[in-house]
Parts: sequence; C-alpha cells; structure tokens
Amino acid sequence: MEVTSLIIEIICFLVSLALFRQAFTPKYLIAFPFFLLITIGVEFANKLFVKTDRSAALLFNTFTTFEIIFYLYIIRCCLYNLKIRKIILWVMTIYPVLVLINSAFFQVKTFHTSTYSFGCLLIVGACIYYFLELFQSTRSVNLLKEPAFWICSGLLFFYTCSFPLFGLWNHLHGLPGIILRNLSTVLQILNVLLYSLFSIAFLCRVRFRKVRAAAL
Repeated sequence: MEVTSLIIEIICFLVSLALFRQAFTPKYLIAFPFFLLITIGVEFANKLFVKTDRSAALLFNTFTTFEIIFYLYIIRCCLYNLKIRKIILWVMTIYPVLVLINSAFFQVKTFHTSTYSFGCLLIVGACIYYFLELFQSTRSVNLLKEPAFWICSGLLFFYTCSFPLFGLWNHLHGLPGIILRNLSTVLQILNVLLYSLFSIAFLCRVRFRKVRAAAL
C-alpha cells in the first residue's frame, strides 16, 4: 500500500506540471509542483533511513512542519477576509517556534505528535472558515471549476480523519501487528484520496477540446 501511495504522489506531481501550461493560473497553485517534488524526495529519503536502520524523526519533524506552514499558506491565499489572512500569517510565523520548543524540551528525538496534532487542528479550522466564507459569498462560484474547493476538501477530510492517528502515533508501537497494518492502510487510503483531490484541483480548469468524429 505504501508503494501505491508513492505512485499516486508521483502521478499528482506529473499532473501538477500542467499548471505551467494553463492561462491565468493562480499564483498559489504554481507552488504545488515544487512542494510535491520535495514530498517525493522525503519519501525516498525515508526509505533510505529504513534500509540503514536509522531514525527519520528529524527528517519528518522538519518536513511536517514545512507541510503545515505550506498548507496554511495555500488556504490563506484562498480567503478574502483580510483579518483572518493576517491571523493565519501570524500562526505561520509562531508555529515553527512551537515545534522547536517541543522538539528541544519535550518530545526529544521522536515524532512531534503534540505540535503536529495542533497543526492538524489549525488546518481543519482554516478549511472550515474557507467553506463558511464560500457559502456566505454573494458571487456565483462553479465549485467544479474551483481549485481551492478541491484542495480544501482534500485537506479537511485528510486532517480530520488522520488527526486521532497522528495524535497517538508514538503510543501505537505496542499494539498487535495486524492493528498497526490496518491503521497504516487507513492512512495510506487517506493519502491517496488527498492527492487525488489535488490532481482534480490541478485539472479542473483545463478545457478539453471535443473531438468530433468525421462524417462517414
């Protein structure tokens, strides 16, 4: 299942390259190909750590912190309320400081479940506000053609469902193997769904030409 997740990430990255060929692509979308490339690099680096029997805690702590900040930036770009955008900017600044404090004094040399769980809640809260703003909007929006809708839908679903799992991640190692495999499978399914919705966001504005069959 991990291979499937990696494959969908690579496919999502390849799909994101289509953004460079689209007209009037929102600037925040242009950052996605670079982010996805970093994500794939981290996945391969993790495999190397596993093969050499080394801890990847520092790698994942660094990447997941960057991931939370990146997604908050994306959601911020999708909002109109200047006050909320300013609040999210402050949160993006303070969050890595909290991670450093937690990693240095509390969850040392292990995955930062506390601050990561807090980051999950930040993303969920920002996505909920996006949908509230969207539903209260007086302008007409075609959701099927709105990249922000697909992105925030994926983020909201992923981080809402995975929050309990990540929050208890450091306490799951004593569980039976079959339960750990099932939890890993659930996480991978959520991952596949997230990147699938990202791919829809990258392609939803593409206009496909209808090919008319020549009359016989």
